[in-house]
Amino acid sequence: MKKLIIATLLFVGLTAFAQEGKDMGHRQDRDGMEKMSPEQRNLLMLKKMTLELDLNSKQQEQVKQIIAEQSAKRDAMKAERMAKKQDNEKPTADEHFAMQIKMLDNQIAMQNKMKTILLQEQFKDWKSIRENFHERNYEKRGERNRE
Repeated sequence: MKKLIIATLLFVGLTAFAQEGKDMGHRQDRDGMEKMSPEQRNLLMLKKMTLELDLNSKQQEQVKQIIAEQSAKRDAMKAERMAKKQDNEKPTADEHFAMQIKMLDNQIAMQNKMKTILLQEQFKDWKSIRENFHERNYEKRGERNRE
């Protein structure tokens, strides 16, 4: 009986320890990206896109500008959200709707710009990569909400 209790406690302890390690990995990855400057994050994104889509130098310059614009917009929206969060203001339903519309408008504009820059096959690959990215993020959010 003692052995059964010890084995159970050992199993529960190891399981809890393994879950803590998994959670810390997510934070460390996020902290690494947050410690980068916006220019570093933009360059990293450009290099990844160059590898994935085989961009030529002209395309790289055009995509670099788009990434910088999107990054600036995203940082401004984040700063706005953080300011409201510090004031303990939750957005109203109308404000939330307006933020969603603004975000979708930005995505549509980016997609149209990318369509003019990329070749047809590159654009298909880019859309596929984005869809996979959004699916993975959606799954991660679901996992975090369940914990």
